[in-house]
Amino acid sequence: MKIKVLIVDDEPHAIEVIENYLSNFSEVEIIATCNDGISAFKILQQKPVDLMFLDIQMPGIKGTDLVKSLKKQPRIIFTTAFTEYAVEGFELEAVDYLIKPISFDRFLRSMDKVLRHFGAQQQIVFSQQSTLVEKDTFLYLKVDRKMMKIAIKDILWIESQKDYIKVVLQNKELISKQKISLIEELLPEDEFVRIHRSFIVSISKIDSYYAYAVEINNKELPIGRNYKAETQKKLKMIS
Repeated sequence: MKIKVLIVDDEPHAIEVIENYLSNFSEVEIIATCNDGISAFKILQQKPVDLMFLDIQMPGIKGTDLVKSLKKQPRIIFTTAFTEYAVEGFELEAVDYLIKPISFDRFLRSMDKVLRHFGAQQQIVFSQQSTLVEKDTFLYLKVDRKMMKIAIKDILWIESQKDYIKVVLQNKELISKQKISLIEELLPEDEFVRIHRSFIVSISKIDSYYAYAVEINNKELPIGRNYKAETQKKLKMIS
């Protein structure tokens, strides 16, 4: 049985992107696409849906409000250009929360969660005719009232500052109103490690490390007690 998918977004291009990405997965079947929450609600009453890619900011009814109105909910992957809805999205037990523009490698990580949830035994199979060559991964963070595109490869570390985060790049620092736990979800887990409740670091940018700290750009960052085991595992540290 294939995973039945509904795509809901008021931007036609956003629907096309997800359709193109999903064309690489033999395990799924797109049963419908629509441009607003009311249409999605009607489809959900008429057809079985296992997984819904759902935009949040749409005319008429927000995606999060649509989910709250459903007695029986499919698995949800929220898609949006706005990070401020992330907490609400995860409170609704969404599979994932994708920030637009959605890179293919980030999409793959969402689909890995989906396939594991539905118990799909097949490995991810890519169409030989696929022209997807997305290699760079980016985050969009709200900085000074605008959404800024940040290349993940440029991040040295991320520091939590109460309701804000400081993103440290090679030549500058950015402040965004965001929770560090959300950013942790968005970062590639094989490239970053959370070493402390207040710090996530890029593994490749670590210059040296000790049992209690790592050094990046002459800055010593502490390893928290609760994060020591995972940090040791990723850095192959010896206790």
